[in-house]
Amino acid sequence: MLKSIKNFLLLHVLPPLVFLLIMFIGKSSKIIHIGKEEIEDLRKDTNLIFCFWHGRLLMMPFAYRGGRGKVIVSRHRDGEFIARVIKYFNLINHFRVGFIRGSHGKGGISTSREILKTLKEGLDVAVTPDGPRGPRYVVKKGILEIARLSGKPLIPVTYSASKKKLSIPGISFFYLFLSQRFSLSGVSL
Repeated sequence: MLKSIKNFLLLHVLPPLVFLLIMFIGKSSKIIHIGKEEIEDLRKDTNLIFCFWHGRLLMMPFAYRGGRGKVIVSRHRDGEFIARVIKYFNLINHFRVGFIRGSHGKGGISTSREILKTLKEGLDVAVTPDGPRGPRYVVKKGILEIARLSGKPLIPVTYSASKKKLSIPGISFFYLFLSQRFSLSGVSL
């Protein structure tokens, strides 16, 4: 009983709330894309494989705009949660992303074939090369092999954030309180 309630909350209640939280963070942050022009130039000629660390999932919807692609998502429950959050982003016009369900472990070969097929169809692919099990910040060989076989470039993507501190005399405490929670985010493509 408790497990079914937990699953219901994880898969039905939390995804829209997490979507709203991510949208709030994105809309309340000043996002600067570094290297965007070079990526746009590459995109004119070919589709791309975007890579980002598993611990950097939060702001990735704001890094990828105006294209079509697929994200590699685990077949496990945590992957289903992420897929459901991403589905809410698909309601926004600039975000059209599908899924490839799989991982490097179970069904790794079929996942690789699906990635290669997606790249041949002209869609971009987004991958976390370190995966949820780690080791953290270590690229697994599979994505390098996929890049070699497909001839598509690997584009590393990350972001960082810094607190914004306002010390302008005469502003209210409430504004100062809120403004310190907002940040400057940089997405490096």
